[in-house]
Amino acid sequence: LQKGSSPVAPVHLVSEESPDKTNLGFIHAFVAAISVIIVSELGDKTFFIAAIMAMRYNRLTVLAGAMLALGLMTCLSVLFGYATTVIPRVYTYYVSTALFAIFGIRMLREGLKMSPDEGQEELEEVQAEIKKKDEELQRTKLLNGPADVETGSGTTIPQKKWLHFISPIFVQAFTLTFLAEWGDRSQLTTIVLAAREDPYGVAVGGTVGHCLCTGLAVIGGRMIAQKISVRT
Repeated sequence: LQKGSSPVAPVHLVSEESPDKTNLGFIHAFVAAISVIIVSELGDKTFFIAAIMAMRYNRLTVLAGAMLALGLMTCLSVLFGYATTVIPRVYTYYVSTALFAIFGIRMLREGLKMSPDEGQEELEEVQAEIKKKDEELQRTKLLNGPADVETGSGTTIPQKKWLHFISPIFVQAFTLTFLAEWGDRSQLTTIVLAAREDPYGVAVGGTVGHCLCTGLAVIGGRMIAQKISVRT
């Protein structure tokens, strides 16, 4: 009986554990990514960009532009992080642990030095940036207006067609969010997470986290910004 039962037990253990491990890896990566993104993005520059633009323009257009930029940035960050897995796992584990420690210490130092009205200062900075972009957009409209009349209707048709598909507000929300997110804390932490966790879990968790933060910003960004302390 012992001879017959001994080879069966290990086979069942291997077959049962492997899917559980992959599921746990995905869930762990998803939870880690979503929690990091929510904490780092609330009151961040991209949060205020979505909030202020949603007050002025169509909310769905702003949300779509911002989410496309954030989704693209998350996927790029995961790819960068996954590319480092060619390096032996031991090295990436210790390097990522050290980087997380450095990010944590930096954030604590920033928090201690930060003024209580830090969020308001960042809000004003983003408002000035959006105002500048709006002025540039108005200038280009004024410059393109007379040129279209002079050159005839041939050039206006394709421009109008493009504007039906991609509005200037969508492009503005996309470019401002993408540039603000490049080199940001959340991008760096996503790269580090993807190097040590399940990349699919990080990609999904990061995108969902960004979606929640941007959605909150679009719905009631100013109210949330005034009630949530960036320092806290």
